Amino acid sequence: MGEYGAVAIAAALGDGIERPAPVSRATIYRVLERRGVLDAVHRQRRPAPPKGWYLPDLARGEAELDSFDFIEDLKIANGPLVCVLTGISLHGALTEAKVMRGRSATATVEALQARWQVWGLPTYAQFDNDTVFQGPHQFTDTFGRVSRLCLALGVTPVFAPPREPGLQNAIEGFNALWQSKVWQRHHCRHIAALERVSAAYIAAHRNKTAHRRDSAHARRPFPKRFTFDLHAALKGAIIFIRRSDEHGTVHLLGRTYPVAKNWPHRLVRCEVSLTDRRIRFYALRRREPDDQPLLHEIDYFHENKPSKG
Repeated sequence: MGEYGAVAIAAALGDGIERPAPVSRATIYRVLERRGVLDAVHRQRRPAPPKGWYLPDLARGEAELDSFDFIEDLKIANGPLVCVLTGISLHGALTEAKVMRGRSATATVEALQARWQVWGLPTYAQFDNDTVFQGPHQFTDTFGRVSRLCLALGVTPVFAPPREPGLQNAIEGFNALWQSKVWQRHHCRHIAALERVSAAYIAAHRNKTAHRRDSAHARRPFPKRFTFDLHAALKGAIIFIRRSDEHGTVHLLGRTYPVAKNWPHRLVRCEVSLTDRRIRFYALRRREPDDQPLLHEIDYFHENKPSKG
């Protein structure tokens, strides 16, 4: 089995021998340590960083973040494939699940506006790097309509690092919960039935987690008479969390930017300010979440191109 140390000893002690209480692995480990038979390798267990540690005001509880994702390719019996746009707020656990016939940026924009009109605006909205959220990847310096909606409403879009699920734990955990409580538990013959079951579960989940929203950061009201202009000049900031390569460079917006040669294969918070036309790169480390020094700062000029997403 490849087991050794405390695990193997605990298994051997439990083979056919009756004892008043099982011997824990922690007890065995302490005995081995006192006897001096352990090697010099000790695993250091550091405390987990706070929620939203990569954004200082979010970690302090002075901001709120909504995470969004898609559950794809759900097959309705004798019907179409559907997808579900899911959402959850980091501190308040305010959930969302919108059943759609297909993924599109237009439908996503409508769903975000509907959610925020009812519940108010968060400080941040976090997404993965799917083209529905970020916009086309084949063009440089291009922002999709979801990013443009966020900027128009004063919400800062945050894009998680590719192929690293850690910062998406909240929404991925809710995706799994929704699938186990709704999709796998109920057999829905049509979309309307799935929408009813999902709405009932979301209402129950919101009621259960209402106490968390009492202590969460207040959300801003949705502006009255808001009209989304897809081609308006962009203001505000967009944040990309990226991992640098072996040369200390990061890739975003179809370009490669040098950050710091002494920061290879590390997480970097890239803040693209469209207002003052600067990109600032901050160091991120889970073991020291409060230490986020500025690594580099460069000029950034963005021509207000027509939206392609």
